[in-house]
Amino acid sequence: MSVNLTAENLTVEFPIYENSHRSLKKKVINMTTGGKIGSDAGKHPVVRALDGLNFTISEGDRVGLVGHNGSGKTTLLRVLNGVYSPVQGSLQTTGRIASLLDVSMGLDPDATGFENIFIKGLMDGLAPEAIRNKIDEIADFTELGEYLNLPVKTYSSGMMLRLAFSISTSVEADIIIMDEWLSVGDAAFNQKASERLTSLIDKSSILIIASHDPTLIESVCNRKIHMEHGKIISDERV
Repeated sequence: MSVNLTAENLTVEFPIYENSHRSLKKKVINMTTGGKIGSDAGKHPVVRALDGLNFTISEGDRVGLVGHNGSGKTTLLRVLNGVYSPVQGSLQTTGRIASLLDVSMGLDPDATGFENIFIKGLMDGLAPEAIRNKIDEIADFTELGEYLNLPVKTYSSGMMLRLAFSISTSVEADIIIMDEWLSVGDAAFNQKASERLTSLIDKSSILIIASHDPTLIESVCNRKIHMEHGKIISDERV
């Protein structure tokens, strides 16, 4: 089975509930979201964050999403990951997706590090047996030692990120979705994390990453999609 994503007329809108009749408010929202202000069928004001996108991403594609803040990059990543649903159009996906958009999501502060490996592993789609087989490797990678027996609420933010990163990157996937390149911990651990991330991407069929760093896009990607105001204005090989 080939791995790919295909979008047809993909459209996402967010409703505006407060003080939407004020023209200044509309202008401010338009500036901060980059979306187009409109109305839904019930005449309620909405921001159109993605506006009729059409694309196919196939095996071997390393796609960089570029554009100013509010252009729709992160919204698109979240739609690809199933966080948002389109109001129009369709998205067809084949292949297992691993999302690195918010690696800390799903951590339970009252559970221990070891317990969180199991909890977040389940949330990331791993079977219980697979988690048990990976738990020692994940624990070793975190370098947290005995802290893994303590509740996560006792961790520093850096320790939590180490734990979450180690769990999320233990899952091999066909499609990797990222919002900027992950940076984790001190220089030594960050180097190890970067090597692990590179290995994960190399094994994947498709990478989709949003970034403001042109050097990263040039070094990692072979395709660049430029977005503005929820639309694709260019899609080119690099």
